[in-house]
Formats: sequence, C-alpha cells, structure tokens
Amino acid sequence: MEAITLYSAGGCGYCNAAENLLRRKGVNHWQKIAVDRDPDMLETMVRLTGRHTVPQIFIGVIHVGGFDDLIALDREGKLDALLSALDQIRPR
Repeated sequence: MEAITLYSAGGCGYCNAAENLLRRKGVNHWQKIAVDRDPDMLETMVRLTGRHTVPQIFIGVIHVGGFDDLIALDREGKLDALLSALDQIRPR
C-alpha cells in the first residue's frame, strides 16, 4: 500500500494540480483511486471523508482534504513535515 492515497476522477484539474504539487515535493508514488470508474470506491471515499468532491488526499492515515487543503498546508509550511514523517516510517 502506498503512503499517499489520492481519490480522483478523470479530467479533474484539481486532481492533476494535486499530483503536480506532490511531484514538486519529491513524491513519486501514490495510490490513485479513480472514483469516477468505480461507484464502490466513490462510496468508500464519501464514507471516509464525508466529502463528495475530488481530489481527496490521505497522507498516511491523515485525511488532508482536497487540493485547496493540500496547497494551504504547503503555504503554511506543514506539508513538508507530513511528508518527512512518512519518510521516517517507510521501510527502506
């Protein structure tokens, strides 16, 4: 299982922007779940997050939220700390 999970949909500009931000932060792997192709995964996303919009992003077990939440964490200087914490707990 990947340390980052991204619930997304095809053609979603915010999903692409979230992926691009993660790449700029040096993240190269995440689990991408296309909720537009799998109604069961959409139901799971809504149950886990309480939200119906994509992307929905998890870093480890922490639900970050959507792209706006992800970029806010980055602007506050908190995203790097979350990503660094993942590096410390990942097997090498």
